[in-house]
Amino acid sequence: MNRDTSEYTPRYLELYESGELKQRLLRLEERMAECDLCPRKCGVNRLINDTGGYCHSGNAPIVAAVCEHLGEEPAISGDNGSGTVFFSNCNLRCAFCQNHQISQDYENQQKNLTDCQTLARQIVDLQNTKGVHNINFVSPSHFVPQMLRTLIEAIPMGLRVPVVYNTNAYDSLETLYELDGVVDIYLPDLKFANNEWARQISGCKDYVSHARAAIREMFRQVGRVRYNSEGIAERGLIVRHLILPDDLAGSKESLRWIADLSTEITVSLMAQYYPCHRALDMPPLARTISVAEYRTAINMLDILGIENGWLQEPDAKDYYIPDFQRNGHPFISY
Repeated sequence: MNRDTSEYTPRYLELYESGELKQRLLRLEERMAECDLCPRKCGVNRLINDTGGYCHSGNAPIVAAVCEHLGEEPAISGDNGSGTVFFSNCNLRCAFCQNHQISQDYENQQKNLTDCQTLARQIVDLQNTKGVHNINFVSPSHFVPQMLRTLIEAIPMGLRVPVVYNTNAYDSLETLYELDGVVDIYLPDLKFANNEWARQISGCKDYVSHARAAIREMFRQVGRVRYNSEGIAERGLIVRHLILPDDLAGSKESLRWIADLSTEITVSLMAQYYPCHRALDMPPLARTISVAEYRTAINMLDILGIENGWLQEPDAKDYYIPDFQRNGHPFISY
């Protein structure tokens, strides 16, 4: 790992002091009047709470949980956890989504409406009382303006830890440009290498080109991962890839594309796939991955010379299954 023992200062503090962060927020909010924040470009006026877009979200943030999370990659969770904000709704419809209770159950998510000032207090509290290593915004693509407004509220309250952008990678380049210097750590999925499988499984017919362009831009902004003296990531790109049965994720091709971009990129190869939600009714997805499929993906890392990252064991899946209907923390291991 590339360790840096110097004290890290997030650049968003500088952008806040200069007023640039506010200007970026205003530009993003203006785009919500005919929403084009993500590649769906639904065009609805979310400023007046038109929820007719693909994400069924209006002007206010919808947040299912705010908690410390120990189940992320070791360099993200560390010993104290990642301060995780689980946004509701999503701009994908993944048949196997482990967060389907909050990502696709739109009507029931109205109870999770909040405001940015409240959310700001919650994330600062996680920093101050739990000692979390970062603030980790999960599924933020359709809530980027609300994310920035929350940061603007939280910085005067004392927010100082790195910001993680934890995304399915179906992101708009125009939106990502506004996040240059705001996000310290990008944590995108690279879900598919084939648009037809992306359409059938996640309801997204143009996933591959958008995700690859987004990840390329993320790498331009933050580069390889840099760690502090305790091995905690402070800045950089970590790409997640979930192995699917029958190679529906196109693991070989996806990993090859990452290596072509840079073998210095940190890769989190995940084996936690389990059939849930609508995947139970889709035969190719209605089983866990095999040992052979797992080993094939691992071997590709060696072949391609990708050395930075983590390998998840297949038997670890139960640890990562959340239940957002449970009172308190969505992860049972806490």
